[in-house]
Amino acid sequence: MRKVSDEIKQQRPFDRPERELAVTLLRTGDVLRHAVESVLRPWEVSPEQYNVLRILRGAKAGGYPAVEIARRMVARSPNTTRMVDKMVAKGLTYRERVESDRRVVRVSITPQGRRVLEELDKAVNRLLARLGFLSPAQARSLVDQLNAVRERLGIPTAREGGRGSRRA
Repeated sequence: MRKVSDEIKQQRPFDRPERELAVTLLRTGDVLRHAVESVLRPWEVSPEQYNVLRILRGAKAGGYPAVEIARRMVARSPNTTRMVDKMVAKGLTYRERVESDRRVVRVSITPQGRRVLEELDKAVNRLLARLGFLSPAQARSLVDQLNAVRERLGIPTAREGGRGSRRA
């Protein structure tokens, strides 16, 4: 098993285990993101767009307002509106104004978006099957540990109810 220090060609040992953990988490996230991007590339869909399609699949009829989609995103995206515009242009989603409040725009998945999402899910599932080397207990333990890391480090954005950054 290769160590992250070898991958990044680090010459000196990490000064603290927490620093090695942080670099390992960042590197692992980057490797996972690159693998997912590669799987989605044939459909010209980004990981964020895939996430939006999954969110909209779970929505009731009428979809979600863009702000709700942004709240549910796995990775924070600074411009959900622009991303939805691209998805509308591809025929994956559509938007409509709410008659009772013209300021609100609801976004929904199209039938074409559902068909593409089914294909994407199959491709992503084949990729994720490569994580099957972990036993279910190991996977659960890792998920619990990563949840604890996010809980400890999480800094909510203003949209998420935070007041900006807090110092550690």
